[in-house]
Amino acid sequence: MRRPPLARTYQLLAALTAAGLLIAGCSSSGSDAKPNAESVTNGVIGVPDGDGDPRSGGTIAYAGYSSVNTLDPADRQDGGSTGGTEMAAIYDLLVRYDQDTHEYVPQLAKSLTANGDNSVWTLTLRDGATFSDGTSVDADAVIWSIERYLQKKGTHAQVWAVSVDSMSSTGPSTVQFTLKRPWAQFPALFTSGPGMIVAPSAMASGEFQPVGAGPFTLQKHTPQEELSLTARKDYWGGTPYLDTLTFPAIVSEQTRLDSLHSGNIQAAYIRNPKNVRAAENAGDPGAVYTVNIGGTMIINNREGRPGEDERVRQALVAAFDPEAFNQRVQGGDGLPSSYLFGPESRWHDDQVAAAGYDPEKAKSLLEAAKADGFDGKLNYVGMNDPETKDSALAVQAMLNSVGFDVQITYTTSIADLVKTLYAQHDYDISYSGFNVLDDSPFVRLYGNLHSQSGSNVLGYSNPAMDALLEQVQTATDDDNLRTVLADIQTLVDETAPMAVSAPYRFIMPFTENVRGVQLSSDGILLFDKAWTTE
Repeated sequence: MRRPPLARTYQLLAALTAAGLLIAGCSSSGSDAKPNAESVTNGVIGVPDGDGDPRSGGTIAYAGYSSVNTLDPADRQDGGSTGGTEMAAIYDLLVRYDQDTHEYVPQLAKSLTANGDNSVWTLTLRDGATFSDGTSVDADAVIWSIERYLQKKGTHAQVWAVSVDSMSSTGPSTVQFTLKRPWAQFPALFTSGPGMIVAPSAMASGEFQPVGAGPFTLQKHTPQEELSLTARKDYWGGTPYLDTLTFPAIVSEQTRLDSLHSGNIQAAYIRNPKNVRAAENAGDPGAVYTVNIGGTMIINNREGRPGEDERVRQALVAAFDPEAFNQRVQGGDGLPSSYLFGPESRWHDDQVAAAGYDPEKAKSLLEAAKADGFDGKLNYVGMNDPETKDSALAVQAMLNSVGFDVQITYTTSIADLVKTLYAQHDYDISYSGFNVLDDSPFVRLYGNLHSQSGSNVLGYSNPAMDALLEQVQTATDDDNLRTVLADIQTLVDETAPMAVSAPYRFIMPFTENVRGVQLSSDGILLFDKAWTTE
């Protein structure tokens, strides 16, 4: 596998953060109520009905997971935790994901339809939709925006390259996409960066300007402080009810939650299991979504590393206890599971058993590897941060208890951690997350497990896995896809490329007066129909 050049380290940082990587494993203290995976719901919850007609005017302040440094969706920050909500407000989405119906529905697009085998898709644009500069949202503009996204290597450019054979205009308002193989979930790509359509005039001055077709336009952007947007009167969907939409930068998650409860902000992004539980216990309405493989002990499978030996990898998986990790690191507020797709997922299969905690098996496998010369030593690489240190120490304790000798190396920043793991591949084990979405499992399974993927941090290369991933993409129906994902679970159990810790549940709680916010895919919120009762 070709390593990404070091010059791309900071591009990787944005992409991996957007994918939810490197920010898993936050520590927490316990709380009274514990999660029930069987009852996890994705979508908007707890918002009252029956308030009458929407009220015009007012502001919603949404404190996201991280401050937005760029408003360019091609700059690899188009996920819900890293700017996707902010940019969807400016550029809109061609398609949004409906959490209630599990379907992709038109947003900026009028329709997106497939031929009989899902190998050719036709996008039809809405009549009269314009960018904020007054120009039309037409086929040429859509193609220009997507090509620019691909040239700049946006987050999903790699999946696009392996999936799409050609893109062409078939009329002023239609674009045809011919795929390399059938893919029923192809619309997923238009719920994020490729579907955030940038006007060609954005580059008229030679420097990028945020010109889009969304419901809001830029008023002020001060990175690390606040982003402020103003409602567009000529938005295709009608003038938004809100006058302004702001995104204050609040670094501390606890402070975000406190600010919500005090009314200083109206929405917040929360991912620490302790704080997710606190928001639920407080009865906060909001938007909830769950990701698969949200936490995992990653293992370097590459030649020359201890993890090259399958016995060592199997011993590591058998030594890792998701329940103990949940108690020690997440205060019991997580959803511990060794499954790739746990009970909370629509793809869970009760007939397939995931490889789980088995310390005696771990000791036996480790002794066999040591008999052939392995010294038992492993280098865990993590970040020098109080919360992520808890993850490192928990993993170290579990592995050392079965006979490994784990030493911990701490990096000083996320950028250094990315460089070490993804560019230099200089680690034996670490803790991360793949954040695979139920609505489009192929996208991140490919990125993390395919032998040709540039973001395959594991260095896992298995022709059988590559073939199964192709079957994930071409699955014809839910039952077919569930069967293929079960086969992937079996192969992961056999070859032990990593040890899964848990799915992760995220919540974006609202204040009681917020209405009309929609949750699309990957934690992206849409505010074009949002309003407040006071």
